[in-house]
Amino acid sequence: MNRDYIYHSFTKVICSTCNNLIDGKIVYNDKGVFILKNCNTCGEHFEILEEDYKYHLIKNKYDKKGTISVPQTKSNKGCPYDCGLCENHDQHTCIGLIEITKQCNLNCPMCYAKDSGASGSPRPTEVGELALDVVEKMMDFYMSAENNTAEVLQISGGEPTLHKDVIAIIEMAKNKGFKYVMLNTNGIRIAEDEDFVRELSKFRGGFEVYLQFDGLDDEVYAKFRGRNLAGIKKQAINNLNKYNIPTTLVATIENGVNDHLCGEILVYGMNQPCVRGVNFQPVSYYGDIHPDQDRVTLSGILNRIEKQTSKMIKTSDFIPLPCNVERVAITYLFKDKKGFIPITRNNDLSEFKDFIGNTFVFTVEDTLKNFNDDSRIFNIGSCCNLINDIKKYLPKNFILKSKEEKMKFVDENTFRISVSSFVDKYNFDMKSMQKECVHIITPDFKRIPFSAYNMSHRGKYDSFYM
Repeated sequence: MNRDYIYHSFTKVICSTCNNLIDGKIVYNDKGVFILKNCNTCGEHFEILEEDYKYHLIKNKYDKKGTISVPQTKSNKGCPYDCGLCENHDQHTCIGLIEITKQCNLNCPMCYAKDSGASGSPRPTEVGELALDVVEKMMDFYMSAENNTAEVLQISGGEPTLHKDVIAIIEMAKNKGFKYVMLNTNGIRIAEDEDFVRELSKFRGGFEVYLQFDGLDDEVYAKFRGRNLAGIKKQAINNLNKYNIPTTLVATIENGVNDHLCGEILVYGMNQPCVRGVNFQPVSYYGDIHPDQDRVTLSGILNRIEKQTSKMIKTSDFIPLPCNVERVAITYLFKDKKGFIPITRNNDLSEFKDFIGNTFVFTVEDTLKNFNDDSRIFNIGSCCNLINDIKKYLPKNFILKSKEEKMKFVDENTFRISVSSFVDKYNFDMKSMQKECVHIITPDFKRIPFSAYNMSHRGKYDSFYM
């Protein structure tokens, strides 16, 4: 009698019951990809990793060498307990996230910041914000750790718009030379304070609002955010449209709550002038929140997008992001007279994954330069087809145009769709953790992978905000 799965790979996992680090297997069958955990104390159990095994099997085609950066800690207890980064982490920081305050004007039932993780105690109710000089030192540390080439800084919280110096913090980040600065917000202040939005508009060019946006009706927000917010979200979009502030919609997706709305969210975003992209995030389960066995996964969201957009966007249009193939999928769209067309469609980008930087940030001119500067281009026949596909959407002499002209074209004619699946103790596998490239920048000058921070380290930092 044969087993009912195929053994894909060995990994280290975390027992879903006792939280010990144990051996595990990644296995798959026609029902999906699973993590098989066999704990000496708790016995054998499975956790879902991907709903679509075919998508999982192409990930390795896009995998590539990680980028080295300066480690801050030594490996002692082992991953994910020595974060800082330690020398075993295999990817640099693509996005550095600074939580400038723990204050928030929502009380989301699913909030990853609610539980202290390591201590198991809830987040203190009396919490404050980091001083401006502390935030500046954290920015300088991040830039130094990335050899003065740090790309994306995300200003977060809590709710960062509640920080009294949030405008000064954004301005400081822009002056430090980060390629992109993002404001991660629930949008309440943006909806209610037009003067604030007007101030944000002066940062256009390398600045973006990262707007929590889980759907278009109040039922979803009542479940996820504890109150009706649909009207507030739409007013926030109206204000961002009015001041032409680039925005990414960030949708947390859970089975049975809003997984049927992926297509609706996407189409809504594509029809808003200010929205440059949508990022979907399957719910991660930290603290005492437990997932169902049928939790939504990265590949499940891709399949939902295809079905709910009537194949306007297909699963095959997405590629695993080379800097973190296990947990991020992405596609880029150009606009023509017929609408948005994925540049990845009918192109096997795995052939030239080495031309794609280890980054979330892609600019048209950087992409073309990477191809044109590398002599290996002449050994890859289909690569020339991709260049031609890109160039046919560009205005004449695009590379020679001013920064403002390029920015205007990109804002009006491109669109980004991504899915980011973070790691929790249920879907933990060692490679995913060691390749994660979204990192929390801490007040004691460490870089901790976002998932590890929420699993094991968050509680250690509450005192910095008291």
